[in-house]
Amino acid sequence: MALNTVDKEKIGAALIVGGGIGGMQAALDLAESGIKVYLVDNKPSIGGVMAQLDKTFPTNDCAMCTMAPRLVEVGRHKDIEVISLADIESIRGNAGNFNVKIIKRPRYVDEEKCTGCGICTENCPVRNIIYVTPEKDKIEISVKDMEIMNKIIEEYKDAEGGLVPVLQKANDTYNYLPEPVLKYTAEKLDIPLSVVCRIATFYNAFSLEPRGKHIITVCLGTACHVKGAGKVISALENKLGIKKGETTEDMLFTLETVRCIGCCGLAPVLKVGENIHGLMSKGKVQELISAYKNA
Repeated sequence: MALNTVDKEKIGAALIVGGGIGGMQAALDLAESGIKVYLVDNKPSIGGVMAQLDKTFPTNDCAMCTMAPRLVEVGRHKDIEVISLADIESIRGNAGNFNVKIIKRPRYVDEEKCTGCGICTENCPVRNIIYVTPEKDKIEISVKDMEIMNKIIEEYKDAEGGLVPVLQKANDTYNYLPEPVLKYTAEKLDIPLSVVCRIATFYNAFSLEPRGKHIITVCLGTACHVKGAGKVISALENKLGIKKGETTEDMLFTLETVRCIGCCGLAPVLKVGENIHGLMSKGKVQELISAYKNA
């Protein structure tokens, strides 16, 4: 005899305590099933410990790259309500029918209007901090560099988020971001130097140190790691006489690593500039270096 199934309307909601990577994923899974979810965390924002990490074991992948998409999804999902800066005071009831009392600590700002600009922090009377505006330092930049940067800035000054492409062009031009260039960019775009430096140090593609003519980037993704990327790096270090992150004295080569190049079928793989070299081995290192030295 076949059993008759009766569709029952979903009632109630789910409460998840802790807004780390596990809590966020659980909230998304439940919300996608049509269940209203309350995600509670006692910190000012969700993300947990993973938000404080640079890399994850064992592949050294970027922690924020893993977490950022989930942060966006949680924030946008119509069935997920984030309750941060809050504590659970009491839980009463039985399985499937709980009553939870939550104490939400004050923020002293309207969360609906907050854009995260930080102005309230700078002017907070409780902190009683006196701000003194220092005189602007004179920017020592050559006429040639000024002309180069003026041309780059003119191209992107009116674009939304124009700072990143300006820094990209400058980094490509100089092979790194000289300090005078950063200061000049901040002044011309009327952006605080601290913001410019924050962007310049966040992305691995940017460098604040002079780099060689040929930048060797070895992939450390899972496939390359398994196929022997470590041995390739050791061979390059021995041949060039430098460690990863360093540049040869003749300014010809800089050795760097990256989480993934996206050519797993060619593992282990590396790039020299924009040129891809796959199926690398210790034996191919000598030939590779000689080819670029004579280029």
